[in-house]
Amino acid sequence: MSEVPPEAAAIAAGPKPSSFIEPPSGAAHPESAATFDPLRLCIFATISMLGWLFGPLTVVVFAAVGFLGYWKARKAGLTRSKCYLRDTRLVLAYLGLFLAAGIWGVVFFVLRWLS
Repeated sequence: MSEVPPEAAAIAAGPKPSSFIEPPSGAAHPESAATFDPLRLCIFATISMLGWLFGPLTVVVFAAVGFLGYWKARKAGLTRSKCYLRDTRLVLAYLGLFLAAGIWGVVFFVLRWLS
């Protein structure tokens, strides 16, 4: 019962079924038309909203997560990033600066709240 029929194996090893469907005449194939995806803008807006709601603590959390991620990637051999800064050392310095500024903001906020 565990034997796979040859037809099923051929289908599983072959191209995706969507590659057999022809687009309507005059329409471009989805892979050929590179459309701008505004996902980054949505991410930026979400992070800005979280920063507005939770203040410097959000900066600390996102900077720490980014710093640790790039630190691990650099140790694994990544030297070029898709980030605008490209060099992972610059990205680490950038995120480290954000982390320090966020920590300073949290300390300043707590000291001001306590006094």
